[in-house]
Amino acid sequence: MSLENLAKEEGVLKLKELSEKARICMFCTQLDKQPFDTRPMSLQETDSEGNLWFISNSESIKNQDISVDHAVQLIFMNNSDSEYLSVYGKAHIYTDRKTIEDKWSFMANAWFDGKDDPEVSIIRVSPESCYYWDTKAGKLVSFLSFAAAIATGKKSDGSDGVEGNISI
Repeated sequence: MSLENLAKEEGVLKLKELSEKARICMFCTQLDKQPFDTRPMSLQETDSEGNLWFISNSESIKNQDISVDHAVQLIFMNNSDSEYLSVYGKAHIYTDRKTIEDKWSFMANAWFDGKDDPEVSIIRVSPESCYYWDTKAGKLVSFLSFAAAIATGKKSDGSDGVEGNISI
């Protein structure tokens, strides 16, 4: 793996690419307690400023955790392409009609009685620290490189991937 730190527009583009491709993350709260709380969440979008948006139940334990401590960790995995992303940031809860209208997804009807359900809330995570791992050539080429290293007895040089910090 080579190191490639990304900043500003390039960083936001990589964050958007990896998070929206994976779509599901493990959303972790109460980071100062062990074990911290974690649950799968579906990402609605990553906006042009790098904010990550989610639809959540206002009565959920996750929302209760955020109201006490805004620090969250999001862990995305796109195993089919060997792409991974870790995001640490601050979560903010919105219950206003404008934000709900803007971020609503038809798929959320599986959990709510429409966007007017009083328990609908929107969570925005503003990243403070991000780290990514990405195979440049994809999973198949990485696997073949790994298999060749095993077959020849030579260590893989890791040149098929890149990792680094993302600064927003």
